[in-house]
Amino acid sequence: MTSKKTQMLGTTPQDIAQAASILSAGGLIAFPTETVYGLGADARDDTAVAQIYAAKGRPSFNPLIAHVADAETAERYVAYNDVALRLAQAFWPGALTLVLPLKPEAKISKLVTAGLETLAIRIPDHPVGQTLLKAADMPIAAPSANPSGRVSPTTADHVLAGLTGKIDAVIDGGACPVGLESTIISCVGTPKLLRAGGVLLEAIEACLGIVLQKEEDAETPTAPGQLASHYAPLGEVRLNAESLEANETLLGFGPVEADYNLSRAGDLTEAAANLFDCLHQLDRAGVTKIAVSPIPQTGLGAAINDRLKRAAAPRP
Repeated sequence: MTSKKTQMLGTTPQDIAQAASILSAGGLIAFPTETVYGLGADARDDTAVAQIYAAKGRPSFNPLIAHVADAETAERYVAYNDVALRLAQAFWPGALTLVLPLKPEAKISKLVTAGLETLAIRIPDHPVGQTLLKAADMPIAAPSANPSGRVSPTTADHVLAGLTGKIDAVIDGGACPVGLESTIISCVGTPKLLRAGGVLLEAIEACLGIVLQKEEDAETPTAPGQLASHYAPLGEVRLNAESLEANETLLGFGPVEADYNLSRAGDLTEAAANLFDCLHQLDRAGVTKIAVSPIPQTGLGAAINDRLKRAAAPRP
């Protein structure tokens, strides 16, 4: 892959217009959303989308999420059903991705869908992401802006650490407030949870009045974030650690003695926002063995534990 000169852009109208121009020309832009930074390309352009896979080193059987500015735009590409309409009205814009049947006339690159007849789509709830989507006037395919399988980025500096020279520009919109990727729900047939994330499963089930089936691990993914090994720091990860073993560094939760702590107050929202940044800090410190305090499996804890389980999984 040819090395690119990666620019750091701000959030002025001129910067956003420049980013939109790069996207229109088939380039790659990293941009902030409320969840994590996304690595964006025109979702209709095969060559542009192929650059996402090349920059990330991502397996091409792993689908991407298309980001759009509003529900009306989403309807150009996917067919809504009653379940999707209820979820969209309740949680969009926001940290929820819906997997829906792809319309035949959609003209979305098959590299985005990994050849499936469905599309994962969402509307980000972030002023910079929204401004870029409106300025670019296109569906933007955007996985997390990091090397595939590694820790997701929640700041522009995280993006630069992993992808400098591989992408055209990064829009620096500050730290991502949610800090975990979107929840993914399949609305094809019986609704299923494909990935826990920024919108609570309990809230989704309350909205629909049902208990969702779960399909969070898949050899052939139908949505992003289903690979067993993902979000991995450089060091080995051991979960639910009540004490430290030899040469381990503690990633704490709650009132424990630890140089790295997701939330000393035991606040799951704060822990979610800090998770990926703490893993980046451990990487920068050269930590080779990471012990993680137990995290409750309630609320956002389910999504945090999902990410940590994949971070601790055997590497491919």
